[in-house]
Amino acid sequence: MIKITFPDGSVREYVKDTTAMQVAESISIRLAQDVLAAGVNGEIWDLSRPISEDATLKLYKWEDPEGKHAFWHSSAHLLAEALQELYPGIRFGIGPAIENGFYYDVDPGEGVVIKDSDLEAVEKRMQELAAKKSSIRRESITKKDALKRFGDRNETYKVELIDELADGTITTYTQGNFTDLCRGPHLPDTSYIKAIKLTAIAGAYWRGDEKRRQLTRIYGITFPKKKLLDDYLILLEEAKKRDHRKIGREMELFTFSQNVGQGLPLWLPKGTQLRLKLEEFLKKIQKEYGYQQVMTPHIGGKMLYVTSGHYAKYGKDSFQPIHTPEEGEEFLLKPMNCPHHCEIYKAFPRSYKDLPLRLAEFGTVYRYEQSGELHGLTRVRGFTQDDAHIFCTPEQVKTEFIKVMDIIHIIFRALNFTDYEAQISLRDPENKEKYIGSEENWEQAENAIIEVCQEKSIKAQVVLGEAAFYGPKLDFMVKDALGRRWQLGTIQVDYNLPERFELEYVGADNQKHRPVMIHRAPFGSMERFVAVLIEHTAGKFPLWLVPDQAVILPISEKFNDYAAAVAQQLRKEDIRVFIDERNEKIGRKIRDNELKKIPYMLIIGEKEAENQEISVRKQGEGDVGSMKMTNFAALLNEEVEKQMNQWQ
Repeated sequence: MIKITFPDGSVREYVKDTTAMQVAESISIRLAQDVLAAGVNGEIWDLSRPISEDATLKLYKWEDPEGKHAFWHSSAHLLAEALQELYPGIRFGIGPAIENGFYYDVDPGEGVVIKDSDLEAVEKRMQELAAKKSSIRRESITKKDALKRFGDRNETYKVELIDELADGTITTYTQGNFTDLCRGPHLPDTSYIKAIKLTAIAGAYWRGDEKRRQLTRIYGITFPKKKLLDDYLILLEEAKKRDHRKIGREMELFTFSQNVGQGLPLWLPKGTQLRLKLEEFLKKIQKEYGYQQVMTPHIGGKMLYVTSGHYAKYGKDSFQPIHTPEEGEEFLLKPMNCPHHCEIYKAFPRSYKDLPLRLAEFGTVYRYEQSGELHGLTRVRGFTQDDAHIFCTPEQVKTEFIKVMDIIHIIFRALNFTDYEAQISLRDPENKEKYIGSEENWEQAENAIIEVCQEKSIKAQVVLGEAAFYGPKLDFMVKDALGRRWQLGTIQVDYNLPERFELEYVGADNQKHRPVMIHRAPFGSMERFVAVLIEHTAGKFPLWLVPDQAVILPISEKFNDYAAAVAQQLRKEDIRVFIDERNEKIGRKIRDNELKKIPYMLIIGEKEAENQEISVRKQGEGDVGSMKMTNFAALLNEEVEKQMNQWQ
């Protein structure tokens, strides 16, 4: 017999080699129908895998991320099985589950192209295969057998992956006539998959290397019920309407130019105004919390990033070194701001009385992202981080960490991000060579974050392997208006960079000590944050933030002089306003400015000019009525003040 311990602490005994599905059946038939995967001693397992020793057990359903992962991983295999039947000779790369669905990278073969119009036939074949209720069977095989099996099938991409695996760690999964190299976990059989939608086709270089062959990436999503798919498709349509690239163009916020370069956004005047308001907002908060603004160059000597460890970790993702006429002199476009801030700290002797030292910068950094991964403002090659680095004593770490959390909560409240959760990102215990620093430093840093969350009663999910290379972090995962999760706001505890840069302070004991460094970026990057904010609000920004709070619409050219006088008066009241002087009918002007999400439209005609008034129309609500300019200014500023009082 073996003992199974459940999440509530209860323990039951079962016969050795009982499966998680059998455990679920022993609890209730309904549970057995809903469960998709199991957590056994912290690892995600197939429900059909025998449990041979005492274990802790969690049962995951569709509502759980682990359940969705198994569901979508199995769906990727179902896609591959359908493609294998429809495209003889096709070769497979990788097919993971992702946050919303799955994809598979495939090589259809020379001269074969899979197009958008082909997806319907692939979906149909997937439905037919799912209905067969084929069991999904796991098998452990030797490296030699794996190389032979996949080599005999000319699966060159799989063979390359197998070559990198250690013998004794290789498993395959088989359903019907399809076998894939895979760690799992998977569903018990294909019949769980009831609703299927293939959503897109894209190109993807093998292993993300532009020098390798470009494969065809097919994206899809599946559900256990058709209604869930119907709801998702409605959500997808709404997401298209909220696409920050579309709204950004309509609202004239940003643009891109091939002449400037891919992934290098150009902020237009209205977008710049939006960014500056966000920066002004955060600077005001930072000032109250004792931060000092600094500015650093866009480049740095190569050895700066060698010292920090960024060159070893990010060198291949950076722009190539800049060589000067001076022999042997090399610079890099900076991939991170933290090495520069370390040098600022190091510029003067420091005492414990100087700490904590809080240095903040809206610093632009550069990463050479693959062209196929660039996407609007969410994935770019040049971006500005709302970076700050706090240098403090070990005793000050928790207090400073909590203060940063307070800042992040203020920002979320101000921008109506009400649904968010915390994630503690730790090292991968199985792959510690990915990280720099001593075991002792890592334990101190990880424990500090865990203890702070416990003290603040924050329920945070612990995720292994997501730490930065120099330290663990606390990430805030925000759900937008469509329920999509975004990582916004991060705090990292770092004992390693101060050591690499030999940073010191003189303590109360008159001895030299090493400070601790806290990295924090509440927005993350201005580009990505603005993109998420656009899609969260559908471009309807809070009145305090919106680039243009009002637009003046003269009904004909003869009222342009009065419109200019109105604009001048309102600008004196700190209202951001512009005049739409186009020779268009007033109905067209109203429609166009509705699309631009301008909160207030001020219509001026003969009656308004005679009475020295404006006719006010509120975006999305309609006519408010005629009023004096001073009354409108008071109305608007009162609304702004009310919004700001909610988060101050």
